[in-house]
Amino acid sequence: MDGGRRRLLGGRVREGAVLRPIVRPQWSGSEDRFTDRCTRCDDCIKVCPNHLIRRGTAGFPVLDFTQAACTFCAECVRVCTVGALVKDDSAPPWNVVADIGDTCLARRKVECRICGEACDAGAIRFRPTLGGVSQPALDSVLCTGCGACVAPCPTHAIACRPSAALTYLEAS
Repeated sequence: MDGGRRRLLGGRVREGAVLRPIVRPQWSGSEDRFTDRCTRCDDCIKVCPNHLIRRGTAGFPVLDFTQAACTFCAECVRVCTVGALVKDDSAPPWNVVADIGDTCLARRKVECRICGEACDAGAIRFRPTLGGVSQPALDSVLCTGCGACVAPCPTHAIACRPSAALTYLEAS
């Protein structure tokens, strides 16, 4: 079945639900390929050492960066026996980058640098502004999409999103 049709028929979205971009475990490839191969066995969920992977609304695994960051340990790939997750050392694990939204404290002129301190890759830096609070600047080339900046953000202004033009949404 076509992945788009499967998502359309997957259920109703409750009123007031927030639609969030779906981020699949690393090395999942295209959405259609992943949903065609994944059996929803939950093995990847059980083995994730950071408890980052959870069951999404359609039963497929999704990443919840509000809980933890991805360390790229590839344990989820190791236990996937159906080939939904396949590690390719010649390719990046995914096309995910952090996105800093408008509720960011620094963008509201309140000093905060928690996300920059949490980013081991150095992808979030703060640029000084004359007479104001330094503003966060995200380097999408350095960003690994690990999500370490998401959980510590006090205003939930940061999300990790697929960087592809087409993203699939899930109600939460």
